[in-house]
Amino acid sequence: MKNEILNLLKREGMISDEIDDANINDFADLIEGIGRTEKEYIKSSEISKCLKTRYVGKNLYVFNEVSSTNTIAKFMSKNGIGNGSVVIAEKQMAGRGRSGKSWESPLGGIWLSIILTPDVDYSKIPLITLATGVAVAKTLEEIGIENPEIKWPNDIMINGKKVCGILTEAITNFNTIDHVIIGVGIDANLSIEDFPKELQNTTTTLEREIGRVNENLLIKLFLEELEKIIELFNSKCYEDILKEWRKRSYTIGKIVEVKKPFSKSYDAYAAGISKEGELIVEKHDGTLEKVISGECLIKKMN
Repeated sequence: MKNEILNLLKREGMISDEIDDANINDFADLIEGIGRTEKEYIKSSEISKCLKTRYVGKNLYVFNEVSSTNTIAKFMSKNGIGNGSVVIAEKQMAGRGRSGKSWESPLGGIWLSIILTPDVDYSKIPLITLATGVAVAKTLEEIGIENPEIKWPNDIMINGKKVCGILTEAITNFNTIDHVIIGVGIDANLSIEDFPKELQNTTTTLEREIGRVNENLLIKLFLEELEKIIELFNSKCYEDILKEWRKRSYTIGKIVEVKKPFSKSYDAYAAGISKEGELIVEKHDGTLEKVISGECLIKKMN
């Protein structure tokens, strides 16, 4: 995190290249100030205009280029930035998804992180990821995407191709959760040629599906949908969230390959989702298993 903050300040000309042993917390006000200046493409004034939320997105910090919005959001959350604050980047140099995978983040996409302070047990964190997926899917429906689907646990799909990824990270202090950082990356006004060749057959963009979109409007709509479903989460209306998720599931009913850390992968039938947000799979011997973490690949059936 320290290198990320110092590099950002150096790129902005706020500190010299020689400074590398400073206490990064001393630069919190500088980072906040940079994030509040109006940018060329993603404009906080356009997002804030008519934003119908009580707290999500009321504090917006927009950056030209960062390594990862989640990293900046973590830093800001530790320096007094409150619940519902949003960190946005026009470009990410080192965006990442689950399991440390890189996420291509060029100009034209939506790259943002939301800081939340939910009063919940750690076991409920997977439900925040599912809730965010529902918020993204509802936002896409609003702008004209037909039948966006959610692939467990954190991908949004259009016609079987990935258009959005979600990365949720909890900042804990002993057994309590201080903050939850939700990173969201949406491939908006991008062409397939912007991606590495190995991703082009499995990825899509909003521009490809429906033409160019207004990025600022898209962010506004998403923040409104996110607050609605986070309010359901805070009210412990978990079944309402799961009902919305199940309606849009890309995973349930398919044969999947389950890849868990430090375990041998196996094929199974995706039977459903638990109340905790775990994927329930039926193995070849008929036994049921709950998958808490890992990767779930949809198997192509002949």
